[in-house]
Amino acid sequence: MARWIRRIYVRFGAPAVLIGISLLTALLMFGFLYNTMTTDTYEVELFQLSEETIRAAKTVEDPVKTELERTRAAQEVQPSYRYIEEVADNQAAVVDSLFGYVLEAKSAAEPSGEDESEPGPRNLDASLSSLRESIRLFEQNENGLRLTDDMLMSLLVLEEDMILRIEREVRNQVLSVLQDPLREAGLTQARNAAEQEIREDEQVPATAIPAAVAIARSSIVPNELVNDDLTEQQIEQARASVEPTRILQGQVLIQEGQLIDREVYRQLELAGMTEQQSNYRSVLALGLFVLIAAGLLLLVLQSAKIEGVKKAIRLTIVFVVIALSLAIMKLLEIISGNFEVVIDFIYPTALAGILVRLLIDERTAVYVTILLSASAGMMLQSGYAGVFQMDSALYVLFGGLTGIYLIRNGHRSIRILPISLAVGGVHLLYVAFYLLVNQSQYTVEEIAFYVAAALAAGLLSGTLATGVLPLFETAFGILSTMKLLELSNPNHPLLKKILTETPGTYHHSVMVANLSDAACEAIGANGLLARVGCYYHDIGKTITPQYFIENQSHGNPHDQLTPQQSRDIILAHGQDGAAILRKNKMPKELIDIAEQHHGTTVLKFFYYKAKKHNDEIPEQEYRYKGPKPQTREVAIIMVADSLEAAVRSMEAPSTEKIREMVDAITEDKLKDGQFDECDITLKELKRVKNVMCETLNGIFHSRIAYPDDRK
Repeated sequence: MARWIRRIYVRFGAPAVLIGISLLTALLMFGFLYNTMTTDTYEVELFQLSEETIRAAKTVEDPVKTELERTRAAQEVQPSYRYIEEVADNQAAVVDSLFGYVLEAKSAAEPSGEDESEPGPRNLDASLSSLRESIRLFEQNENGLRLTDDMLMSLLVLEEDMILRIEREVRNQVLSVLQDPLREAGLTQARNAAEQEIREDEQVPATAIPAAVAIARSSIVPNELVNDDLTEQQIEQARASVEPTRILQGQVLIQEGQLIDREVYRQLELAGMTEQQSNYRSVLALGLFVLIAAGLLLLVLQSAKIEGVKKAIRLTIVFVVIALSLAIMKLLEIISGNFEVVIDFIYPTALAGILVRLLIDERTAVYVTILLSASAGMMLQSGYAGVFQMDSALYVLFGGLTGIYLIRNGHRSIRILPISLAVGGVHLLYVAFYLLVNQSQYTVEEIAFYVAAALAAGLLSGTLATGVLPLFETAFGILSTMKLLELSNPNHPLLKKILTETPGTYHHSVMVANLSDAACEAIGANGLLARVGCYYHDIGKTITPQYFIENQSHGNPHDQLTPQQSRDIILAHGQDGAAILRKNKMPKELIDIAEQHHGTTVLKFFYYKAKKHNDEIPEQEYRYKGPKPQTREVAIIMVADSLEAAVRSMEAPSTEKIREMVDAITEDKLKDGQFDECDITLKELKRVKNVMCETLNGIFHSRIAYPDDRK
């Protein structure tokens, strides 16, 4: 697979290949999610019998019924009233004013005839006319006040004392009624009661009763009025308190054989389930989602500091992992209808995160987990299309992130079983949360199923990851963290070979591994790859171990050889090591480290030794064949390899001497052009030097001299 990707990459170039794989990823997701995002439609017609039972595919608000319920709630609101205490006094004042006009008109009438105590007809007519003019404003403004000429005349002919007596009776009746709250609804009853009291009062002349009743009835008005502002506020509160009426997901809209009336058809249209309706909005939303997801994935992988073809390989790995994960989701979606419980909890949430973390890196693993959790929210939603299930999305997210985090913390010694159990534990906590939030009644069997499914999902995550990881490694030529940990095991045959045949080289390799690992971690390179590469980088020395100083215990055989012979032996160990690693089918990354860790540097010791005999010997003959380091990891190993040997040869290493040695060796490699073909920067080299100084100072620190008891 990796070879095919490389060929395509060479033929079409980086942008085309990366964008192409991203678009394929988008199409893949669109294909898997399409059916879950588009609602099933039905061929239905008004006033026809339904051929099947139709359930709502999603929860939607019913605006028509919601408005009806809110209107009903508003109509049920009782008006709020406010009691106006001043009304009684005001209306009593009206009564006083009316009778005051009557008294004024009466006093203005001039006496005539033999009995001077009684006004004549001409004077009464003038008084009536004057009184009519005086009360006209009252008749226009007061409630229902209508006093006929006969009523007014019945008052004018009475003695002043009698008029005052009637006034007091009417006034008392008005005050008696208005001393308590009176609403519009009780107005007629209150007026009738006051009228009855006046008619039964013997002190009121029969001729004056109609006038007294008319004045009393018009003076009795409501003193408890509707508070419009407060009532309107209560109506709005009542409307707002009404929850929207919804057509619920799974609700039966019509049973098979029932008549499709206008209300049922309206609900079907509202749920988007008639054949005449288009799913373009869902399709458009899904298209935007997959394009954004694929675009962000491309950006995440583009930011990695690796060559373009490796980015293409990584993107292809993500494509396959997403395809595998979505296929499992689709399988669960298909079979979920056969179960009464939610079987989505058996989905291996951490599978994708573990695979991508081991094969690529942590950041990509986190992004893929988030992407798949969103996909799970759309796909694992109990058989209903066009909805998003937050519970499924969170379940996948929490499980996936747990797996990634545990691999991050234990990347030096990954144990899949504990990680799987931990993921299962997180699943259990989430299932408990899910069951409590739903507030439904669950049987013991259902609870047992959810517990078992949560644990099984965790174990499946680890089991499937372990099972398919070698397939990914083989297909894409990827050296995963798991493989590196396997190769770092001291019981590996090649490491045993180095330890038994070249123990000095083994110790040197371990020291170089410590330096390289720390430096790589400091600049964000692959420290584990550097460490394992160091374990094997000098395996070529096992062919002629006695010719390397760390393995010499009885003299130096180079003393018996010419510089040219020594040169050939030393320069060959890199190529010999690569050959051994190839023969044992070791990963290409380790072979590259064995070949490149000396680059094209000069074997200075034997070169200068040879120059003593022949000053014109070309330097090129004493250079390693290379190639130069192609990655940051190999560049760091080159520096660490030279440093470990140089510092070990110091008689009394100190902090200053170590710093000078680190600077000198790094500067020498840099000037010699050994870092020209890798992407390590000067800033990173400075950080590497600092870390190596710290590490070497920790290894070669000075010790106190213990006193000799014999002295």
